[in-house]
Amino acid sequence: MTQATLHPSEIRLDDPAIFEEGRAHEVFRILRREAPVHWTPETENVKGFWSLTKYEDIVHVSRNPQIFSSERGITSFEPKEPDLNDVGTRLYGKMIITMDPPRHVRMRRLVNKGFTPRAVAAWEPHIREITNHILDGIAKKGEADFVTEVAALLPLAVICEIMGVPREDWEKMFQYTNQVLGGGDPEFQTDVPEELRGTPEGARQQINLGTAKMFQYFATKLAEHRAQPKEDLVQVLLESEVDGQKLTDEDILWFCFLLILAGNETTRNAIAGGLLALLEHPEEKQKILDNPGIMPIATEEIVRWTSPVLHMARVAKEDVEIRGVTIRKGERVVMWYPSANRDEDIFPDPYRFDVTRQPNDHIAFGIGEHYCLGANFARLEIRVMFEELFRRFPDIELAGPPARLRSTFIGGIKHLPVRFTPEA
Repeated sequence: MTQATLHPSEIRLDDPAIFEEGRAHEVFRILRREAPVHWTPETENVKGFWSLTKYEDIVHVSRNPQIFSSERGITSFEPKEPDLNDVGTRLYGKMIITMDPPRHVRMRRLVNKGFTPRAVAAWEPHIREITNHILDGIAKKGEADFVTEVAALLPLAVICEIMGVPREDWEKMFQYTNQVLGGGDPEFQTDVPEELRGTPEGARQQINLGTAKMFQYFATKLAEHRAQPKEDLVQVLLESEVDGQKLTDEDILWFCFLLILAGNETTRNAIAGGLLALLEHPEEKQKILDNPGIMPIATEEIVRWTSPVLHMARVAKEDVEIRGVTIRKGERVVMWYPSANRDEDIFPDPYRFDVTRQPNDHIAFGIGEHYCLGANFARLEIRVMFEELFRRFPDIELAGPPARLRSTFIGGIKHLPVRFTPEA
């Protein structure tokens, strides 16, 4: 059966091959048209879930946390019998991303001021400096893996500096985030037995091991900061109070875990996916070369087009109806952002990559209570990267096919071979 004749009942959005093989947008097109509220049935060990693929429905769920809760995790995966040792269960209600108001608001307020437009704008000269240092590393080679040698390094460097992670530990953070957010991909299942690689059990074990490494790293940092205070976000968290109470070490560790993951992985994939889109649409790349001043607008289209976070989930706190479908209390509702960002009812010609698209009301950063804390940093990093990349290597082109991440949560590119005229 060809993809064009797929029936919604044959679609399982828990299948990472859909995303790894680049078939997701055709699947989402079918669902938006025929089953915009779609049920993925349970498996032997994992509960089923509802999927929302229309922009309007995703906005509705995002803006009503009193009905749709984040506290039971934010991915589509929910085991029938939760293991309290699994990171997916342990994070319930522990990170700001898995909190509901009012606690979510109070916790987020602790770090908000470091992520305001004004605070982020002050970073631009330094981010431009970091970007050019990264590009210096490939300048004389004439070819590179754009993901591992360029795209991954900028957001990693920025979030590590914010968190006070020294340069010699940046490679560790790169590995840990790959193991957690890429834990379902055999390439990153480096800590599990070979026979488990590529299996759900291998993914579970790798994610738990990667999380444990990150927690151990930041637990050591907390001890160091207590002995010798520093000027970084970890110190801010150590000194913060909520309702007159200091944060527990566990609170701080979950904060660090989230900030490193979210501040690194998603922007990396927007930059990598953005370059792929520009090289596959050379007329759009040429528009930027001819007028670099459009990069702020182009950045929004890159984010819409790539939608690096594939989904977030909520759990219904009461019976609710969406498009005539009853969702029962306790059932999981998954919001698919790449589908919303190509919704024909919202975006004219949504399958056209247009770096001058205006307006561009994408929701790749989410919407409502859980709007991405680091969106301003992401926009700045994407813009500066392409300004500097095209200034120095205007003839950059693909040197081979991309390798996509095997994941239903992160829309990632693992490798992107490129070539360009080397600098003298």
